[in-house]
Formats: sequence, structure tokens, C-alpha cells
Amino acid sequence: MSVRDEREPLAPRTISLYDHALSLRGGEPDGRVPRNGRPLPDGSPPEPSRKGLTWEEARFEVTAALTDPLCDPDPVRAAEVLHQRARRLVMPHRTLRAHTARLPLSDEEAARRTARQLTRTGTTVAAVSIGIALLIRLGEPEDVPCLKALGTLSGLGSAASAALDPLDRQAAALLVIRGRDRAGELTPLTEAIATGDAEATRSALLSLPDEDRAMWLARRIAEAADLLGLLRARPRDAELLALTGRLLHRMADPRSSRPEILDYLPARAVYEALVRHADRLPPAPEHRSLLLSVALDLHSGPAVLLNWRPGRRRALLDALDRLFAGAAPGPVPGDRRAGWFPRNRHLPFARTEAGDRPRWEVAVVHASADSSAVETRILADGVPLVPALFGKGPGLPPEYLLDSGALRAGPEPREVQLAQADCTELCCGALYVTIRRDGGEVVWDGWRGAVGPQPPPYRFDAAAYDAEVERAERDLSWCWPARSTARLIAAGLRDRPGLTGRWELAPRWIGTDWRDPDTTVVHLAYTPSAPPPGTGGSLYFEWRLPDDDGPPRDRAAAALRRLETDDPKGFASFRGGDGELAAALGYREPPRTGRAPRT
Repeated sequence: MSVRDEREPLAPRTISLYDHALSLRGGEPDGRVPRNGRPLPDGSPPEPSRKGLTWEEARFEVTAALTDPLCDPDPVRAAEVLHQRARRLVMPHRTLRAHTARLPLSDEEAARRTARQLTRTGTTVAAVSIGIALLIRLGEPEDVPCLKALGTLSGLGSAASAALDPLDRQAAALLVIRGRDRAGELTPLTEAIATGDAEATRSALLSLPDEDRAMWLARRIAEAADLLGLLRARPRDAELLALTGRLLHRMADPRSSRPEILDYLPARAVYEALVRHADRLPPAPEHRSLLLSVALDLHSGPAVLLNWRPGRRRALLDALDRLFAGAAPGPVPGDRRAGWFPRNRHLPFARTEAGDRPRWEVAVVHASADSSAVETRILADGVPLVPALFGKGPGLPPEYLLDSGALRAGPEPREVQLAQADCTELCCGALYVTIRRDGGEVVWDGWRGAVGPQPPPYRFDAAAYDAEVERAERDLSWCWPARSTARLIAAGLRDRPGLTGRWELAPRWIGTDWRDPDTTVVHLAYTPSAPPPGTGGSLYFEWRLPDDDGPPRDRAAAALRRLETDDPKGFASFRGGDGELAAALGYREPPRTGRAPRT
């Protein structure tokens, strides 16, 4: 079938989506784009779908339909053909865009011309989606105005932002924020940015809520507001510097699927600006703690992986170390937040004072006074391995890697999990390594779950390796009272499994509450040996022990004594499990709550 034979009459509506977007923009200020985008010419019709269509089948259909027209040197003719074929590709637009963006292209210049024709004259979401998906790879600065306009339409924002990312980060960030700001908390900021008024933008930035639901868009906020430009114009603005520290620390959070700091292009310059003028921050405890969190990120977090000039990152750490000179050296009894700074003060700096860092290093990091998240960071030659090789979640807590002795190098090779994706291992994987001794060396190899090329084996001097593991196991400076209580309870139950076994219970997880780090939480699984007829499975219970200011050892001993005489099923809270078993035993299903992150 020839190209001309394949032509069919266009749909009665011939206005392009681009012209439609321009007409709507003429009637509304740029800053007032609705969260779900401005309406399409025909409203919001349901997306195409086809039951049973597999990912591979969709890829085959997209490849077969689009490959030949994208080689046509005539973009008008090619776009007309693609309009017709797009109607026959019955699949969600996201699927269509995903496969289009991955198409092998034999003539990129012809495909670029056709993509521009589709984005400027396309009358259907499917056809325009094909054009935008191609511009993700092939777009140039001249495509920015069209992509910005199309991105304001319902259903096209995420695709347009992906195409804008390499061309205009600010425009891409504005589209992302508008699409994801479900509560409307960032609307004043996007409206201020749209006006081009730097002072209004600064004011809107400083009015941002401190809650995580807003700050999880930290990179996009910094890009949209041109944070670096604001800092250069106001280098001694203490309020802006404090906000900069918050944004950088949030971007460096390893709990993200990919730490945002690695995609924030001005990251190094913004770190430089913050540290250079950090002495402008009032010496309040919250500012001191914020700067220490930033130092921890620069010492062993994903920020290490930025393309630093030789010696520059260490110079920033040295500057922060001097800034903290004279800070209180001892912990503050009974006050977790106040005690966080002196407990962690040494970590980002002590290992650099003696010259070269060790070949292999363990850093247990409690990165923020307001969080219960603690991770074990492994550094080889100063490079944090988990973000370098995995980047989908933080290192596992020290209870898993140090208290259990998992990092010790025994006589037999042993596979150890170092990290898992923040969603779950079943969703996005986990990082494993095999630890073995080879003469006078400890070898890390047999990597499993790494992103990208297979990592090489890492070899460490066995004596130095063993000494570092022992040092890390002894160093409990990261641990606050409730966490210490949890560790002591866990150790007691490992030594005396009969304490819970007598009640047909098994420890499932013991730690601190992620919303309230001063509360110790014991999760137990109940699996009856003789379940009611027709039932099976397990039930789960949660025992919460709020901090009462008593010594952790005394509190843990009291908890273990209670387990000797009292069945936890009588005083712990029921948290779900097998529905039939729960109903048979008279337990009511608890209300669902959000998943607590691993701590």
C-alpha cells in the first residue's frame, strides 16, 4: 500500500492541539494552569485500551506502524500517515509514547522534521504524543515554545516535561510541579515564577510548607525558581540560605528511587554558595543541625557522586568543620533532637583529619534529627557503593548489617543484601554482594541487582577490613534512646527465642516509629500451631513502647520480663493478617494506613 493510498479523510475537527493550547493561553495567565491541565478541544475522552495487550505486543505494533513513515523525507506526508496509523494503535498514550521514544531511527533528521510537524499540526492526542516522544530524543531549543504550550493540555504534561528537560529545565520543572501538586500548596510559587518577578519568587519560596509532601519536589522547586540565580543575586540572604540547605538535603535523600541531587545540574554550584555563606545563618540549633545534615550528604551520600573538582568536596567539608568549632561535644540526655548534633558531629570530619581515607569504610548515618531513618553506608576509596551501583534506595540499617555480623568475612563465601529498593525488592530489586576471604584479602564480588554494567570485584586488606568492621560494630553514636531500647529487645529475643515462642509468636521487625522516633515498636507474627478448621496463615501485632526517659537497658529488660508472663496478643495492637483466621479468632481488621519506611 502506497503512502498516498493510505490517506484517509481527517476528522471533522481540524484545529491542532498546539493552536488550541495557544488560544487557551491567550485567555489565562501562564501561572494558572489547572493541576490536570487545560481541557482538550473535545474534553477528556477515555484513553484507548485493549484488554490483554502485552508490553512486547505493543512494542511490535508501534515499531511496525511508525518505522517506515519516520524515514520519509517529506514531513507533511509522513505526519499525515502517522495520524492515520496512530488511530489504529489502540493502546494507552503512555504506552505509545514509551515505545515511540525507544524506536531505532535510521534517519534522525527526517524523524525530527516529522516530530515537529506532528507537534505543531497534530489534531489527536495519539499523534501529538508520537511527536513529543520523538522530541524527547531529538528536540532542540526551537521546540521549547511548542512543548511549553502543549504541556499545559490535559494528558500531555508529563511527556512535554520529559522533552523539555534537556532543553529548558525551568519550563520542565513548572510542568512537573503543576501536575503533581495535588494539594495546591505550590500554586503561589508557580504563579510567582510565571510573573518573572524574582522578589515574588523568593517570597513564595520562603513561604513553602516544611512538610515532606511539598519538599519531595525539591529538585523541581529549585529548578523552577532558579535557586542558583536567586543565591547569586542575594548571596547573604540567611532565609534563602536556610531554604537552600533544606532543598539540597531533600534532594540527596537516598530513599528516592533515584536521588534527585544527581539530576540537579547546578548542584555543585549551589553547595558552594551555601557553604561559602553559611556563616550568615544565625547560630540556632536548627541551622547547625541542617548544615551537619548537608555535611553528612557530602561525606558519604549520593552527593559524593557529583563531578567534583579534585579536593573541592573535602574543602567544603573542612569549611563546615571550622564553622562547627566549639560546638557542644557531648550528647544531651533525654532530648533526641538536641542530642542528635553532638552524637553525629564527628562523622563527616573525623575520617579526613588523618590524611587519606581508608580503602574500605563503614559509615552508619542518621542523616536528620527529625527522621528515624538510619542507613549503613559502605564506601570503597571514598565512593558510596549503594548509590553508585544501585541508586534505588538506601543501604540497609545497621541492625541488619552490623548487629547480625553480616559484613564480617568468614571462612566461607556468603551473599549479603546491602540495599533494597524503597518500594520493595519484588518491585524494583535489591543489591547483593558475595563476601569471601582470599588469603590476606577480603573480596567483594558476585554482585547481583546492580544497575548498569556488572561491577568489578573489590579487594581489601583483610586486617584493615576486619578492624573497620569491629570499629563500626562498636560505634553506637548514631543511636538514640528509643533505638537503643529496640536493639536491646531484639538482641534479647535472639538470645531467648522462647520468650515469644511460648506464645506462638515470632519477632517480625523491631525498631522505632517513623512518625515518632522516640517510640520503640515491636512487630510480632502469630502463627497458631492448631488454627481453627478451615483457616491458616498468620496474624500480626504491634507493641509500642513510648520513651519514658528511663535508661534503654532498663526499659528493654522490663519489656523482656513482661514477655515471660504476659501473652502479647492480650496487650499489643492487632495489625492484620489472614482474614479468615482473624475472623475465626474474633479480631477485627484494622483500618489501612500508609506503609512505614524501613528504619
